[in-house]
Amino acid sequence: MLRVTNEGGDFQVEVLLLRRCGPASVAQTLYRETETSRELRLKAAAERKAAMQFETLPQAGHPNAIAVRSSVPWPGLNANSYPFFLTR
Repeated sequence: MLRVTNEGGDFQVEVLLLRRCGPASVAQTLYRETETSRELRLKAAAERKAAMQFETLPQAGHPNAIAVRSSVPWPGLNANSYPFFLTR
């Protein structure tokens, strides 16, 4: 039994045969995921998919002038402290 952890989740696989080199198509036949691992992986994928439905989406459209001026990246600046050439 071999435990594999990656960004896709945790897997438990059974090693059927060891082979040093070969193409990926052959490597796929050398391992078999356990049923318990498969069920847990599918359950986790369904939970991730359900969680994505509840995430807030960004508002459509463009921000108005007040929102742009209030999000100035320099501390201490606001809409009244812009240089003259930026306000026209």
